[in-house]
Amino acid sequence: MKLISWNVNGIRAVLKKGFAEWFAEVNPDILCLQETKAKEEQVELTLEFAGYHPYWCSAEKPGYSGTLILSREKPISVSYGLGIEEHDNEGRVITAEYESFYLVTVYTPNSKNGLLRIDYRVEWDRDFLTHVKNLEKTKPVVFCGDLNVCHQEVDLARPAANRNNAGFSPMERKGFDNIVDAGFIDTFRHFYPDTKDAYSWWSYRAGARGKNIGWRLDYFCISESIKKDLKSAAIMADVMGSDHCPVSIEIF
Repeated sequence: MKLISWNVNGIRAVLKKGFAEWFAEVNPDILCLQETKAKEEQVELTLEFAGYHPYWCSAEKPGYSGTLILSREKPISVSYGLGIEEHDNEGRVITAEYESFYLVTVYTPNSKNGLLRIDYRVEWDRDFLTHVKNLEKTKPVVFCGDLNVCHQEVDLARPAANRNNAGFSPMERKGFDNIVDAGFIDTFRHFYPDTKDAYSWWSYRAGARGKNIGWRLDYFCISESIKKDLKSAAIMADVMGSDHCPVSIEIF
């Protein structure tokens, strides 16, 4: 199975930039999108998406956040959010159950400039980890998305300058430590533990993408029990259309 995750920074915008043609070319079994910024009724998916089952989770606030799963196989069940009211009005989580695993896509809240939302972010990280660990009691879990954190210094171009900024603060990095300590595997680092200059997000400012001054904010993480089934993991840095690029795994 080929699974791809991408923060598209607006699905209506990316559809005008060759997204459908790219989708047909890569032909994933499952595509997970974050920051769709739209409701289902606002988007017309073209023929390239025929044969896929769409599952939308949109924010109450128009043009904000949102997630989407496009799955070739119809899941056994699909649920939305974390089941916690304060978390579930921004369209950030979709959980799809398949025969042998759960798939969760997530758009983790940004802590904002000056870490204004860091207390909420710490709470979110705790509750999201509880969600995937509860799922894991039944079946292995694959979760993916924009986690809005660089775990290690190797995951961003300028760690020293960003040590207390959103996405690289000690509190957020501790949140990812907790994911690893709970037994989940960062699939990209599983294959490439020391690889530098491998990023999935670049600021639109100062030509950052052309200079590869970036951050690795997008992940696939899997349960330890299915590590043996993991075939590959990749960052698709050549794919344009958003300030993020897609990330992918092949598994089972």
